[in-house]
Amino acid sequence: MKSSKKRILILSGILSLILSLILAIALLIPPTSSQPILIIPHEIRGVWLTNVSSGVLFFPWGINRALDQLSQLKFNTIYPVVWNRGSTFYKSAVGKRVMGRSQDSLLNITQFGGDILSKIVIEGHRKGLKVIPWFEYGFMAPKNSAIVQRHPDWIAQTQKGEKELDPLRNSEDVSYQTKVKNWIFNQILEAMTIQNVWLNPFQPQVQQFIEDLILEVVIKYNIDGIQLDDHFGLPVEFGYDEYTIKLYQKEHNGQSPPNNYYDQEWRSWRASKITELVQRIVKKVKILKPDCIISLSPNPYEYTYETYLQDWLTWVNQGLVDEIILQVYRDSMVKFISELDHESVQIARRKVPVIIGLLSGTLRHPVPMEQIEKQMQVVRDRGFDGISFFYWETLWSYFTPDSPRYRRQSFKTLFLD
Repeated sequence: MKSSKKRILILSGILSLILSLILAIALLIPPTSSQPILIIPHEIRGVWLTNVSSGVLFFPWGINRALDQLSQLKFNTIYPVVWNRGSTFYKSAVGKRVMGRSQDSLLNITQFGGDILSKIVIEGHRKGLKVIPWFEYGFMAPKNSAIVQRHPDWIAQTQKGEKELDPLRNSEDVSYQTKVKNWIFNQILEAMTIQNVWLNPFQPQVQQFIEDLILEVVIKYNIDGIQLDDHFGLPVEFGYDEYTIKLYQKEHNGQSPPNNYYDQEWRSWRASKITELVQRIVKKVKILKPDCIISLSPNPYEYTYETYLQDWLTWVNQGLVDEIILQVYRDSMVKFISELDHESVQIARRKVPVIIGLLSGTLRHPVPMEQIEKQMQVVRDRGFDGISFFYWETLWSYFTPDSPRYRRQSFKTLFLD
């Protein structure tokens, strides 16, 4: 057993080294143009910068090269990760207090203790890019992370007392939409899969922690906004921990929550508690910085509400968000168009700008440029307010089916106007 684990660790290390070398080569390739770019203000052209399967935050030259290329190819908005896998990706006093460290350990080493978010904000603004930090993991955290180990009473659980769910249950998660065909490669990836639990969003201590993280970023940095995403919710199976049961009983004359976690009232009650937290956070953010954009990048509404208790359409109707970036990661054009034309999307469009999140690819799920071009055309034909890509590393790198040079030239053509 020990030797098997050792082999997996060795294989994981080899894969990480290979990925790092590929990323380094891709980042060294010069952009196709060095001319000043006029940013088009009416169409949002964004991209997410993450720490997963990406070296952009870790290489000394990574951010400068990325921002140079994005600016020159007429992107105008970036969403850099600041909260992922139980770690902060900026120098956080809140993280130090709650988790025992101020930022991700690897980031701290590669940046020599520096603050990468400060660099992103300064350099991004110099290049005409809006910077909207992205609290990617929301209430999700790895079960072996410091926050979970230090605060086990913060973790949500099911009726059976389970704290983990099968990640394959989530069909919307792009990491699991496609399996690679190479068996050995797939085994390595499976060995590297993170097992996650969920912080209980009904716990006052958890609420305070998330609120403190967000307000810390708003106060400390000259950002243009903050972004929550599809993980700012809770899987519908959860809510049966002692604290939440007592809270429900207090508000229901001693009655316990239904055994059926899909029960309409029980689901609505939990979703409303998350909405109340969003209300408090948004109110405080707007007091501190009235022009701070509250961005939300959810999955399609019905799925998100029914499966993750995230009632984002109510958030829109209550004026809690300033923009929606709807994640529509679909290969099928029929399904893609169906999501864009959904009634919930049309309702949201009457209230706030709606941007469409497109998948530019993942390590397991490469996306050809032809598909991106077709989907962008559909988005533009319907008059949406812009597009954002998940994620930076697969815009034009050796992770993609097309050459980096070809993909950069394609984006240059798409963003000519």
